[in-house]
Amino acid sequence: MARRRKVYEGKAKILYEGPEPGTLVQYFKDDATAFNNQKKGIITGKGVLNNRISEYIMLRLAEIGIPTHFVRRLNMREQLIREVEIIPVEVIVRNIAAGSMSKRLGIPEGTPLPRSIVEYCYKSDDLGDPLVSEEHIAAFGWASPPELDDMMALALRINDVLFGLFAGVGIRLVDFKIEFGRLYEDEDVRTVLADEISPDSCRLWDMRSNEKLDKDRFRRDLGGVAEAYQEVARRLGILPEGGPNDLKGPAVMQ
Repeated sequence: MARRRKVYEGKAKILYEGPEPGTLVQYFKDDATAFNNQKKGIITGKGVLNNRISEYIMLRLAEIGIPTHFVRRLNMREQLIREVEIIPVEVIVRNIAAGSMSKRLGIPEGTPLPRSIVEYCYKSDDLGDPLVSEEHIAAFGWASPPELDDMMALALRINDVLFGLFAGVGIRLVDFKIEFGRLYEDEDVRTVLADEISPDSCRLWDMRSNEKLDKDRFRRDLGGVAEAYQEVARRLGILPEGGPNDLKGPAVMQ
């Protein structure tokens, strides 16, 4: 399908005008960033893998009634999505202490949390996506109280599904980040899951070895980044053993 006008370009994806009103084409890049864009690199084949993994997860979530912006995958790197108004709040669900939570609270990485914890960050690259409270979100009008209730409820449902989905293939879901958008349909407005769910936005550890199978391999210079993403896709049954030819090549170029 011929590409149309570019609507937006982020760190990992490009949005193009869709074939019909109210749709967009989401293109997955191989670019990788960390530490608020201070570290940059290319992970060969990452865009292909994230496109396939996110498609798989969005379809599984839709099967149990979780509304998403996903329509269908178009090709190896593109998917058709519904155009939504992104709510400027990132929702993080944590099951195990890791990353910034361990640093902020002094909890050793890998410590199981007493229950799943939901955190919010204000979406702003310039500010480094600061942690905010529900009071901030409501006071500044980033989301209405009903939208915030929907986001919390959906995030916890998504966590339940993903936790079981990954556990079934020997992967521990440590935490993940998601975004929501407002989908306008006639006179109705719905809160729907947007963006992507992939090893870029999830911490995924092998249940036996605790080997990291996510973007922390890039953040922490652990190597084998593309191989880790491929392993997640293989366990989910998305890729055959060996993977497609276009995923071969150097894993990371910085």
